[in-house]
Amino acid sequence: MACAAVSVGFTIPQLLRGTSRIFPTHSALVVLRHSAFCYCTVNSTTKSKRKMDHLERTANNFRQEIISQAKVCGITNESETVKRLRLAVTNKDFTFKAGQWVDFFIPGVSVVGGFSICSSPGLLEQHGILELAVKHAVHPPAHWIHTECTLDSEVALRVGDLHEYQQSKGYGYQMGTVKLYYSAKNTNELLFKKNILGLMNAFPGKITCHFHVTQQCSQICKEFQPYVTEGRISEEDLEKHASKDTLWYICGPPPMIESISKRLANIGVPRDCVFFEKWW
Repeated sequence: MACAAVSVGFTIPQLLRGTSRIFPTHSALVVLRHSAFCYCTVNSTTKSKRKMDHLERTANNFRQEIISQAKVCGITNESETVKRLRLAVTNKDFTFKAGQWVDFFIPGVSVVGGFSICSSPGLLEQHGILELAVKHAVHPPAHWIHTECTLDSEVALRVGDLHEYQQSKGYGYQMGTVKLYYSAKNTNELLFKKNILGLMNAFPGKITCHFHVTQQCSQICKEFQPYVTEGRISEEDLEKHASKDTLWYICGPPPMIESISKRLANIGVPRDCVFFEKWW
C-alpha cells in the first residue's frame, strides 16, 4: 500500500521473527496479511540527503524474472486522493503472494513505480485481475495514474518478492496476533475499512483494529463508531501493546513514521523491533 500512503502502525507479536537477518539496513513494511512481504529494513529515521528512486531503494531485493504486460480494465476513486487501479494480466505465469509489491513500468515514463498490491492472489488466479491503490502524488508514476491513465492503458509489471528468498535461507515465520492502528484525515480516507472489519470478524481475537481520524467534520456512521477515535495515535495507545515479543510495522508519510518511531523509543521499544516502509 505504499502509494495509498495511509498512516498505519500495528504490532505483530512473533510475526516475521528473524527478518532483520535477511534484510539490508534502511526501511520496512506495514501489511495486514499472513504472508506479507515487502522491502523491509530496520532504521530509526527516514531522512536522506538525496531521494532515491524505487529501483535504487529496492536494488538488493529479489525479483521474479517475469515482466508481464497488463491492461487497465478499471479505475475507481477509492477516496478523494486515492485511485484503485484494476489491471488485467494475461500472462498465466504471473503470480504473487499477499503483501507483495510490483515494479510498475509505464510507456513513455522513465521513472519506474513501486506499488503494493491491494487485491488477493485469488482474484488473479480466478479472473486474471490485480489491483493497486495509488495515492495522488507528484511522483511521475503516481501522477500518471491520476492524470493520464485511462481504460485500456497498457503497462508492464514485475513482482518484487522476498518470500522465495526467505525460504531458500530457511527462515520461517508464524502468524501471531495483529493489532492495527490506522489513522487518516477522516473516515472517507480510511481505505478498505469494511474489509478490515470483515477480517476482524473472521479472525476474532487474532486481528483487532483501532481507527483514528484527525479532521472529521461529519458524523461517524454507527457501524464504525465503536472502532473510531478522534485524534492522533498517542504514546499511551502504543504503550498498551509494548512487550518484548512485539514487532512494530509502520507505514505512512515520513513525518508520521519519524513521530511514531520516536514515541516507540520513548516507551522503551528496542530499535531492532521497529520496521517501516520506505517508498519516498
